[in-house]
Amino acid sequence: MPLIEFNFMDLRQLEMFLAVMEHATVTKAAEILHVSPGAVSLQLKALGEELRTPLFVRTGKRIVPTPHAFRFAEHAREVMRKMGEIHRDFTDAPADDSRPFHFGSGATTLIYRLGDPLRDLRRKFPHANLHVTVGPTEKTVEGLIERRFDLGIISLPFVQPELTIVPLYREELLVIRPSEEATRDGAVGTIHPDEMASAQFILYPNGSNMRGLIERYFQELRIGPRVIMEADDTEVIKRLVEYGFGYSILPQYALVGHGHRFQKLRVPERRLARQQALAMPKTEYPRALTLMVAEFLRTALSDGHQNASGVRRVRAIG
Repeated sequence: MPLIEFNFMDLRQLEMFLAVMEHATVTKAAEILHVSPGAVSLQLKALGEELRTPLFVRTGKRIVPTPHAFRFAEHAREVMRKMGEIHRDFTDAPADDSRPFHFGSGATTLIYRLGDPLRDLRRKFPHANLHVTVGPTEKTVEGLIERRFDLGIISLPFVQPELTIVPLYREELLVIRPSEEATRDGAVGTIHPDEMASAQFILYPNGSNMRGLIERYFQELRIGPRVIMEADDTEVIKRLVEYGFGYSILPQYALVGHGHRFQKLRVPERRLARQQALAMPKTEYPRALTLMVAEFLRTALSDGHQNASGVRRVRAIG
């Protein structure tokens, strides 16, 4: 029996064939591949002739895959998978990857933990086209799931099966209250839950990951907090506390430095902490640069921090 000669079959044909198999219509496949429906139909016909077997039959206005099409699809997917491996093996060198790399982070982490690591990262990967987007954990997770971000730092707990989570470090959250005198950097006092129950609080927005963590802490202390304002920026909250508007609960790394007019406090034996983690989309073939950057940041964020300040919006409740 003579061998079938595949004179015209190419990866583009296989791509069109698999798109039709996945979406069940020539029109949808053509739209996704940015070609005309006629071009897709022509390639399907040529592929069927080359294989010497019908791949689709027409039923009214629809085309239906034949058993041969389903059998051929298994081979086609394997070929496309293998070609993808070959392409990544020879073109996905992290040092030369200049495609846009999108990284998401919360403002506090960016300001107080990522200064030196990002500078070192740019030196290590000079060709990387790095884009940083600042936002809360919820927005970072959304961007990762939608594949708009390659990598992000989020606050746990956040259950998302579509993401690969790499724990980084734990960070204590401290109560702060106004002070008439400038305080020392390392001083952390104590506060009783009864005082917190009678205080007014300025907290992160309701519904945010950080607010949820703080609310659960209040529940454990059997406190119903009096929240008078919400702000989505740590620096704004710090200033409002210094101006005497109320108490708050903020990440420890955001409270470094001396001269602040607030006191840092914790409830004895009832510490509150958040777990920071790297997150990336789950995929069978992750981008090599993503893995390299993730490992770099995992190592770099084990120590070191910096100071800075910024302003965002504030909203009063009432």
